[in-house]
Amino acid sequence: MDIKNSFSSIEQITGQYLSNQLKKPINKTSDGLSFAEVLNSKKTEELKFSKHADARLNERNISLSPEQIERLNIGAKKANAKGIGESLMIMDDLAFIVNIKNNTVVTAIDSKASEENIFTNIDGAVIV
Repeated sequence: MDIKNSFSSIEQITGQYLSNQLKKPINKTSDGLSFAEVLNSKKTEELKFSKHADARLNERNISLSPEQIERLNIGAKKANAKGIGESLMIMDDLAFIVNIKNNTVVTAIDSKASEENIFTNIDGAVIV
């Protein structure tokens, strides 16, 4: 009895399993999107407001119109294009600190609350 012929070699088994795995597209998500497509779709999302920013808006009785939110979104896109990570956005008599990488408004300040007019830990400013 020839034992060699009844078993596959390690190379044959490895080749069989690896060739099946190589047929799967590695650079696609489960939705069939490429990494670049997912990244670009994240960049076009609207800004989110952190719990802290929501609390500041409520306690300072600040309500934003759809037009103002659109202006913030445009400002965030401009800041992202310039490579800004944390941005001060000035709009009307309001100021916002926005984490551009996470697309999140971190805090909101009105002209009354910004007595010192000092903003720290920002990479850039955008006037919208």
